[in-house]
Amino acid sequence: MVIYENEDLAAVRAQTRRYVEERVVPVAETWETEGRVPREVLTEMGEIGFFGLRVPEEYGGVGMGPLASLVFAEELGRSTFGGFSITALVHTDLAMPYLLNYGSEEQKKRWLPAMVSGEIITAIAITEPDAGSDVAAIRTKAVADGDGFRISGTKMFITNGVNADLVFVAARTNPDVKPSRGISIFAVERGADGFDVGRALAKMGWRSSDTAELVFDDVWVPADHLVGELDRGFYAIMRNFQNERLVLGGMALGESTKALELTVAYTKERRVFGEALWSKQAIRQRLAARSAEVEAGRHLIYHAGWLMEQGEDATREISMAKAYLGELVNRVLYDCVQFHGGIGYIAETAIERMYRDARIHSIGGGATEVMLDEVAKRM
Repeated sequence: MVIYENEDLAAVRAQTRRYVEERVVPVAETWETEGRVPREVLTEMGEIGFFGLRVPEEYGGVGMGPLASLVFAEELGRSTFGGFSITALVHTDLAMPYLLNYGSEEQKKRWLPAMVSGEIITAIAITEPDAGSDVAAIRTKAVADGDGFRISGTKMFITNGVNADLVFVAARTNPDVKPSRGISIFAVERGADGFDVGRALAKMGWRSSDTAELVFDDVWVPADHLVGELDRGFYAIMRNFQNERLVLGGMALGESTKALELTVAYTKERRVFGEALWSKQAIRQRLAARSAEVEAGRHLIYHAGWLMEQGEDATREISMAKAYLGELVNRVLYDCVQFHGGIGYIAETAIERMYRDARIHSIGGGATEVMLDEVAKRM
């Protein structure tokens, strides 16, 4: 990792870690119960500059590249609160890039500064009950109406869906062409007539993030809310999937690293039959093996991020890293719970929470099987 990290990235890492340790870990258990990260926390993160890492200076950001997102995601992952991590990352790296990469100059000036400051929090609404990674299968439609469009459909499993101020919605705008060639992206503001949160969704993990079903009942949006070219949204989604999977891999890396640190410390303190658990060869060797696997994952994901930073197509490498780290974090947390024994099964302990949170990594943002197919296509 040393070859990928410069002075600026080291500063991002140090500042994020300090913020997580001082402002998140002591109080975030309450957020798990409330099912959301308080808006004042997100505003504070915006004021510090965390939300502008990838945003050009002219819009209030610092103009860094994919490796900054990766460092940020890894350090958020170390918080042990996956719901908090994903709340921030959906805003910065899953939703905001649509405006950054495809928005008009007028749209950027209108929304980006407030997104950087945390005044506007965003979500991305692609997934539907019958369409996830298969983006071409979406059924939500947008029909031209006067100087705008009317959007109708339902989106499912939308992180930040309950509390987002601005949602980037994928909708079918041309039903008469190949499915991948008739999708567009629209910016829909909270409060638009017909736009409702169908229901907030209770989850196994990521409990401090709000997740929702979103309903669009003939929602009219003006034409200037179209983000990017008409009927070209599929390609924007495919491009940003790589960024999404990069940060999810980084988050899984941070969680794996932190879980091992907690477990090594616990096994060195916990005594059974008169000896520390760490003295048991089977336990320390299993943890050593997991540590080696995590280090391999670290190099894989940082190499993928570096390729992205060079402007290269890293779909193969990112798909490998997402699949590898998504499965690995689950193996790591399985062993960490096992070696914590009974206390690892008790609710409200960090390891128990992390075990539940980790399960989504092999599903969300592209299931392991989808990732491996992406790799296979390039073999």
